[in-house]
Amino acid sequence: MAGFAWHDGRMTCDGIDVAETVARTGTPVYVYSANRLRENFATVRDAFRVQLPAPAPLIAFSVKSNSNLAVLDVLRGCGAGFDLVSGGELHRIRAIGADPTRAVFAGVGKSDDEIADALDAHIGWFDVESIAELETIDAIARAKSTRARVLLRVNPDVDAKTHRHITTGKRENKFGMRVADVEAVLAGLSSLPGIAFDGFHVHIGSQLTDVAPFCETLERLEALIARTRAAGIAVNTLNLGGGMGVTYRPDQPAPTPSQFALAMAPALSRSNVKLVLEPGRVIAADAGVLITRVRYVKRGEQRRFVVVDAAMTDLIRPALYEGFHPIAPVIDPERDGTTSPCDVVGPVCESADFLAQDRPLPPVARGDLLAVQLAGAYGFTMASNYNSRPRAAEILIEPWGSRVVRRRETYDDLVRGEEVPPIELCGTPLTTSSRRLADEP
Repeated sequence: MAGFAWHDGRMTCDGIDVAETVARTGTPVYVYSANRLRENFATVRDAFRVQLPAPAPLIAFSVKSNSNLAVLDVLRGCGAGFDLVSGGELHRIRAIGADPTRAVFAGVGKSDDEIADALDAHIGWFDVESIAELETIDAIARAKSTRARVLLRVNPDVDAKTHRHITTGKRENKFGMRVADVEAVLAGLSSLPGIAFDGFHVHIGSQLTDVAPFCETLERLEALIARTRAAGIAVNTLNLGGGMGVTYRPDQPAPTPSQFALAMAPALSRSNVKLVLEPGRVIAADAGVLITRVRYVKRGEQRRFVVVDAAMTDLIRPALYEGFHPIAPVIDPERDGTTSPCDVVGPVCESADFLAQDRPLPPVARGDLLAVQLAGAYGFTMASNYNSRPRAAEILIEPWGSRVVRRRETYDDLVRGEEVPPIELCGTPLTTSSRRLADEP
């Protein structure tokens, strides 16, 4: 199996020593396994191929989960399509030569320019989130003398039983349309000559660890598809979005892609549609680690703090989603066999700046490397420059070696694009003293 493991007390990635690899870039740094990405993609693809009749589903990798060009190119080579939520993500897949006709453009707030660019690129589908958006796409498509192929996003009001910040299929969420609104749109399709309706889209949330919400959603969609076809409207495609979870902690196991596919296969077979899936986390999460170096070990009144050079600016999931990531020393993870609880914290001036809390770890010392695991999805893509911190480097490991696929940002990168206007342009009249200062070299 591809990916990360320890051999003779040292962490390796596909047989390559991680500590030696990151010595070139310094820390913090993200490290990805290309072969693990390929293996995970094939697992998802084959799980649904086995369970469903032809045609084979389109596996559209969720670019928002990991948008590094090298990662996207690995998956393009596997035959992946792409799930996009911005014009910037469209730019990224075009930069690697991916085929936009195998891409889906989702998102509740697409701008007119993004819609126009996607039409010019011959995007495969627009996932349409509202009646207002549909009318806008129709107008722009007609102005270009073309038609936009669309999937109407349904909000099925299903509780995905995931974290409140990443559930997207309940009635109070901003995503998708009520079933009644969808059926009203379908009844008025003739008034939208710039729209080519192709089917439905649904996405109920991320990091699902139960197949039941998927099955409940499919039941509701199956009924909607039947009513739509009874009205004489063809339904060719069903996009089920993403959401398949991964096992971040042993006591909270997630179903495998095969288990998801097996549970959903009966309803999908009855619906007789082309299936599109938008997995991200299940492909990228365990294909990446964040390597960070211990700066200090601090003993407080009640707990031990391990202060590292990575922060919430590098991996915000623990602070934002209460996300759990296994953490272990890169070298000699067992140490002397003893562990004690500690908080793994970063240097950012926020109490929310932690990677783990009350986590059992062996004794560590200044300079040790720690591996924050299962960090390949929603890690670097959610990074920020808060506290004016340069973003981390990224490394991709292939069986024949490693390469830096994103250099570490510099302080000059932080201020690129900014400028201090001349004092005369600041809107405040110059005093004699300020004028004199302005004239000084």
